[in-house]
Order: sequence, then C-alpha cells, then structure tokens
Amino acid sequence: MNAKTAWILQGLLFAGLVLGVALTARGWVAAAEARLEGSAQEAEARPAPVVAAKSELGYCSDELKTVLRRVLTNCGLIGGGRRGCQPGELRNVAQISDADFNALFHPLADRGGVLLFDAGASELDAPSRELLERLWADQRGASYFFVAARASTDDSTERNRILSHKRANSVLFALQERFKDPDLEKKLGLLWMGEEFAQLGRDYCGWTLSRDLPGCAEAPSPQKDRTLAKDLNRSVVVSWIDCRL
Repeated sequence: MNAKTAWILQGLLFAGLVLGVALTARGWVAAAEARLEGSAQEAEARPAPVVAAKSELGYCSDELKTVLRRVLTNCGLIGGGRRGCQPGELRNVAQISDADFNALFHPLADRGGVLLFDAGASELDAPSRELLERLWADQRGASYFFVAARASTDDSTERNRILSHKRANSVLFALQERFKDPDLEKKLGLLWMGEEFAQLGRDYCGWTLSRDLPGCAEAPSPQKDRTLAKDLNRSVVVSWIDCRL
C-alpha cells in the first residue's frame, strides 16, 4: 500500500467516525425531545391538584355561603354601613326556616362561642368579655365577625327584641373599647333576634360558653330542657366566618 492509498483510507475512516458521532448525538437529542414531549403530554393529561383554602375546609358548603351572603349583604356588613337585622328582616333575608338557619351554623361551634347573660341583663360580665376578646383576637385571616344576639321567652316579644338589640350593641361597644380598631364596624355582622327566631337547644352546650350551665351536664328531660333553653338564649353567639364569599 502506497502512501496515497493509506492517506485516503485514513480520511475515510475519520469521516466515518465523525458521521457516527453526529448520528449518535442526534439520537440523544431526539430521545431527549421525545422524553420531554411525553412528560409534557403526561402533565397535561394528569388532573391539576386540588388546592383548597384552609379556611374553607370542613363547613363552608354552598348553602351556608348563600345564606351568609344574603345576611351579610342585607344586614349592612357587605356594601357598607352598620345597620344590623331585626328578627322579621332576618327571616326574610335568610329565606329559610328558623330551624334550618340555626342548623347551618352548628359547624361554627369549633370557631365561635356563646356569651351568656343574666335574666333581663344586657351588659357583658367579665367572663363574657374575656371570651369575646379571645375569639376576636383569633381572626386567622377571616373577614367577618358574626354576632347573633338573642333573648329567652321570659318577657314580651317587644321587650325581648330590645333586649337582644342591647346585647348586640354591648358586644360592639366592648370590642371598640378594647381594640380601638377604626375598621371594626366593617367587620361586624350584627343580628338581634329577640325570642322570635328559633330558640337554641341542648346541642349548643357543645359550644364554648362564657360560663358553665348546670343544665348542660344534667340528663335531658322536658322540664330541664326548657330551663336550659332559657339560659342558652339569654346570649350572644359570636364567631369569625372563614368562608370565602
């Protein structure tokens, strides 16, 4: 083999090596592109993870949100201006039965509390103030503070309506005095329900109460339940509302 032939063979061998490397590299790129395309298609086909707001876990049903939106809008909280709702207005606004309205708020037991009053009284005692301040401070990003003031059936309907209105205002004034928040009234939903709305029953013993009620620990009976209902309904139910409206 002369020098010229050897040089030609070496050139052909080098060209083959270059071509092989190029083909191999192209194969790697194609394979990588295929993997990327497959991953993208798989990601598109895979359902997006459900992201639930922490505040909405548990009890924020569509029905509850619908009623809350009606109440908060028509009772002056959403849309501006403190006004509040009286019993007749509240019944028309909620557009559901009294008992159903109460049932919707049972899940708030773990979030709220019941401020209890003596018969005929409208001023918060020290334990009620303490519980109110603790619950208000536990906002956790919620926007609205629900205040539903009640009265038992001890007096006339008109007197009880006035009494529950005074109890609602006692909550407002206590919060204003303690926290000095200029936007406080924009966060409050005030409802004064008198005796006319469905009375609270034994199931509200499971809420955080501002004082112990002996009737909650006693075995149920018609007479004891009537006495307990009077104690429970001399009250204001308060809770932050975490649902996104």
